[in-house]
Order: sequence, then C-alpha cells, then structure tokens
Amino acid sequence: MPRAWTLERRPQGLPQAGDFALREIEPSALREGEIRVRNLWLSVDPYMRGRMNDAKSYAAPYALGEPMTGGAVGKVVESRADGFAPGDLVQHMRGWREEAALPADEAQKLPALDVPPQAFLGQLGMPGMTAYFGLLDVAEAKPGETVFVSAAAGAVGSTVVQIAKAKGMTVIGSAGGAEKCAWVRSLGADQVIDYKAGPVLDGLRAAAPDGIDVYFDNVGAGHLDAALAAARLHARFAICGMIDVYNSAEPTRLRYLARVIGARIRITGFLVFDHMHRADEFYRGMGALLAAGQLRREETVVDGIEAMPDAFLGLFSGANTGKMLVRL
Repeated sequence: MPRAWTLERRPQGLPQAGDFALREIEPSALREGEIRVRNLWLSVDPYMRGRMNDAKSYAAPYALGEPMTGGAVGKVVESRADGFAPGDLVQHMRGWREEAALPADEAQKLPALDVPPQAFLGQLGMPGMTAYFGLLDVAEAKPGETVFVSAAAGAVGSTVVQIAKAKGMTVIGSAGGAEKCAWVRSLGADQVIDYKAGPVLDGLRAAAPDGIDVYFDNVGAGHLDAALAAARLHARFAICGMIDVYNSAEPTRLRYLARVIGARIRITGFLVFDHMHRADEFYRGMGALLAAGQLRREETVVDGIEAMPDAFLGLFSGANTGKMLVRL
C-alpha cells in the first residue's frame, strides 16, 4: 500500500520529527478525467514551512492528519484521461507521497528538453522560474548592472547567478562555507561572500565598492539590511523568500531601511505563481541558455520516502547545494 507523510501537529519554531507521520493510504478508484502517478522524485522547498502554520497566507495551510503536498515528478501508471497514457512522465503537486491519484488538469507532461526528469523540480521547475522572472521581470535587471544574490548556492540563487551572467551582468553571491562559495564562483559569480566568515555588509562593501543595482533576496534579515546599505540610486529588490525568519517569531530589524527613501529603492515581493501563465516563455528562455551551455545544475539527493522530513529540515541548516530532492 502506498505511503504518504502527514502533518500531525503545528511546529513551534524549527519543525521536529514528531510533527510528521508516515502513513499508509488506501488507493482510490480513478474517476473519469483522472490519472494515477507513481512518484519518482519529490521536492522539498522552504515555502512549505509557512504552510505548516495555521495562518492566513497565499497558500492554504496543511491540514492536520492529511497527506501533505509539494512538487513531484512521476510516471503515469493508470489513466482515465484523454492525452495521458501509462508511461508518460508528468510533474504535479501531489508530493510527500509514493503514489497519487489526481485530475489530469493538475498534471503537466514534462517539456521536451534534454535534461533528466528531476530537473523539472529545480532549475527547470518552480525554483528556476522564480529565478528567471524574479531577476528579469520583477527586478528588471539589465546588462552591465551589478546584482547581489543571497543563498547563491541554493536552487533559486544558483540559477539567478547563471542567468545574470548569461545576460551580461556583474554578479555577487552569498553562500555559507568555503566549499559552497567555490561552487558559486565556478558558476560564474564575479565575487562571492562567505556569510559564515564575517559580516555580510563588510563583504558586500568590499565586493561592490560602488554599490549594487539589483538585490535578489532569498534570506532576508542581515542580507537584506546589507543590500539596503549598499544600494545605488533607483536600485530594485526582488523579494521571494526570507528563510532566516521562517522558524523565528523574532521581528526583523533593518538598520538601513531609511535608505529606501533617499536612494529611491524599489522593493517588490513576488510569488512564482504570478508568472505560471508565462511558462512557455520560461522554457524558451531557459532552453536557449541550455543549448548555449550557459546553465549548470547541482542536486542534493536523499533516498527513500522515509527521509522526507530530514531532507526538508536540511534546507534550514544549509545541508543542500543546489536543489534538495528525494528520490523514490
């Protein structure tokens, strides 16, 4: 019988093992228009932490005792829907489980790009789309500008680094530890700040003495404050994640927030869902970068459905380089 992870209680701060339970789920008979998918790859992403709280947000909270959801790639094993046949590879949002029955209109066949299927959960999936539209659309980054990227060794940040370099920008990344910093540098970053080695602001001022034009925020807190301090006139900030505060009730204190006024900084929060209708544009743009050899991926893979909570918690301790994935 297939298994799924459920949320058993609302976490207080960083989630604990006891907040989750792995349960068997009774397969349901397919209705007309549905498909059954055996999941091959599961995604864990920082945004899932917010859905564990019973609070109003852009996505409904996980229901206690019910299977959790998230990105997944799998193979169709049964179909009662036109256009889908056993053997088709699809991506969908019924992750955190080994098998899913779902309406066919909630699944998408994988695009015809020459990459392994799990890439559509990372660089060619939601994290990659976040990077692509956040940098080029939300922040309106242009060739010749200086871009600062926090969490540059993560799934989103590492893609931002590569897109920015491919588009002719100067890129400064931030990552934790010498190994991750070396990897970000290998992606083409012009400067890399090791936030574990010293204050981010000191590193940013040394890396960009003339300031930054764009900040792509995955972290918040001290990184955001440093970016405010280093921002040039009319700098643009794209804010898609603040992982520093996901498990904390402490308010973020921004010493340099007043610079928003004098430097006329534009700060825009965004969700990748705002851009889903432009998926074809994203695949064309990323496909061109792939064909030109301008994209590289890194994946941190853990094996087995049993490892799902540990993989998720690893996002908050820096256990991943690139995309964190669970392979079934």
